[in-house]
Amino acid sequence: MKKFFITALSILNISTLFSQEFTTYKQLIPGSNLYFKMVPIPAGSFSIGNSNKKIELSSFWMGAFEVTRDEFDVFLKDDGTSQNSKTDAITRPSPQYVDLTWGMGKEGGYPANSMSQYAALMFCKWLYKQTGVFYRLPTEAEWEYAAKAMIGTMNEDENQSNQRIYPWDGPYMRDQFGKKTKGKMLANFKRGRGDYAGVAGKSNDGAIITTEVYSYAPNDFGLYQMAGNVNEWVYDLYRPLSFQDFNDLNPIRRNDYLDKSNLYDKKNNNSLIDNKSRVYKGGSWADVAYWLAPGTRRFIDEDSSTSTIGFRCAMISAGRLK
Repeated sequence: MKKFFITALSILNISTLFSQEFTTYKQLIPGSNLYFKMVPIPAGSFSIGNSNKKIELSSFWMGAFEVTRDEFDVFLKDDGTSQNSKTDAITRPSPQYVDLTWGMGKEGGYPANSMSQYAALMFCKWLYKQTGVFYRLPTEAEWEYAAKAMIGTMNEDENQSNQRIYPWDGPYMRDQFGKKTKGKMLANFKRGRGDYAGVAGKSNDGAIITTEVYSYAPNDFGLYQMAGNVNEWVYDLYRPLSFQDFNDLNPIRRNDYLDKSNLYDKKNNNSLIDNKSRVYKGGSWADVAYWLAPGTRRFIDEDSSTSTIGFRCAMISAGRLK
């Protein structure tokens, strides 16, 4: 299944990609009246994580919003998709015995959550089959680059006026600059122990649990909720030293690249890491501000899920320079 990511890249109709105008567009989800918005992310370089490692990324498209429960349900309810991974190349999760939205909203733009990374990959693969467009999960480097949106700090001489801790300028969680929005929270997150929204009568971030994916202002690339609301799956395998080991051009961490899983000895309980460990990023409604910084990262098994993790789609823009 993991070979899907690379195989599809090799067989994708590259001429179609080059003919696609590199601009924002909306994709209809077949079998529904739902659209999702894809935003162009221009090529560029940045320092990844909390390191000084500088890398370059080719341009790509990224979903403006987290995949919503409405959108994900079209995939879940598609009777043409098998639930048996041994008999079909595209599989959907088994029927849910409980409502995995956990009361966090189903209709009207609430983010899908409680899916494994495998289920997120199958959604992307299902979209590819339905639309002929190769949607996928973003790599860890792509996700962080898109979240930081350093284009907003760039001068004409290519010097950057400042780095960014969050997807916005400054170290604060409240808007410091807007005339009408000054003082308002910039993301949906947990302020501290027992404080998910604020005092009664003035809900500081507007949501105790998840909120609509279009809430809060977008970053300088036009991406919403790149901090808070729900964490987001990325494609990469987790390794502690990925930022040091990464190639400096379009990096991605795959199974057993540089260090094999047997070096971590999870079998004998000497580590939590193996080849099922996958990265998620962005922070959620249940996380404190530290985890909202794009450079932070965590991991769980690819077949695990929680109410705090969702995802968004990405798409290659083959070799573009702009």
